[in-house]
Amino acid sequence: MRHVRLALAALAGAFAAAPALAETAPAPRFASLKASEVNLRKGPGTDYPIAWVFQRAGLPVKITREFEAWREIVDAEGTTGWVIRTLLSSRRTAQVLPWEVKPNEPRRQEPLTERPREGSRAVALVEAGVIADLHECDGAWCRVAVGEFRGYIAQQKLWGVEKGEVIE
Repeated sequence: MRHVRLALAALAGAFAAAPALAETAPAPRFASLKASEVNLRKGPGTDYPIAWVFQRAGLPVKITREFEAWREIVDAEGTTGWVIRTLLSSRRTAQVLPWEVKPNEPRRQEPLTERPREGSRAVALVEAGVIADLHECDGAWCRVAVGEFRGYIAQQKLWGVEKGEVIE
């Protein structure tokens, strides 16, 4: 079994080519950050001050409101603000146990399993806070990819997918 740490710089290019965000689904809905640097503004427009700068391409966010070309988003930590829609992607990602990430503490590790069930053989251990690509979810388990590893994680351990949501 191998341990997986997310190398942000190495994965940033993988997210840059993601398709534009589908505008057909109503808010709230999940998306991900397309760029490795995204300004989060206090309001819907460039006249509003920058409140935060995200530096993590692929980070899952929830779109909560829309105003013209702007989207109000929230991340797993509850940080909220506005971004231009062109910096968002419809690529579905999820963060593994982001609520378990504590400053100056070792990160909890979650098994990425071979099958969608408790006790299944682990193919890798994934650290809390790692971003996974969502491939499908059945409402209880999600099939994900983290770097070169593929497997399953219980849906309740992911932020970026609704409780019970099915993704095909």
